[in-house]
Amino acid sequence: MLDWLAYRRELTGRIGQFGKLSPGTVQGYQALSRAGAATGHLDARTRELIALAVSVTTRCDGCITVHAAEALKQGATRDEIAEALGVAVALNAGAAMVYSARTLDAVDAYTATPAA
Repeated sequence: MLDWLAYRRELTGRIGQFGKLSPGTVQGYQALSRAGAATGHLDARTRELIALAVSVTTRCDGCITVHAAEALKQGATRDEIAEALGVAVALNAGAAMVYSARTLDAVDAYTATPAA
């Protein structure tokens, strides 16, 4: 698989380079990241578990390496992480079913209406 620790170091460097080219983009991203935590409704561990599940659904290796480290730092256990990942798997399957239904709806719409 990946050397996740080396990947994170390399990614951090590349994002730093990107930040020099487009500082407003990186600053905006950082502001979004801080905004959710500012409410205090969820603790950091729960936020990181959610972030890991979303990382899987968005297929973001960079997100996985950052949030895996942070989840562990915040006290998440391997079992809790696995449960959060199970939610991601279920939602991806559910999303595929929903979009399959949408696709069939589009097919029906084209079938019912002569091609333009």
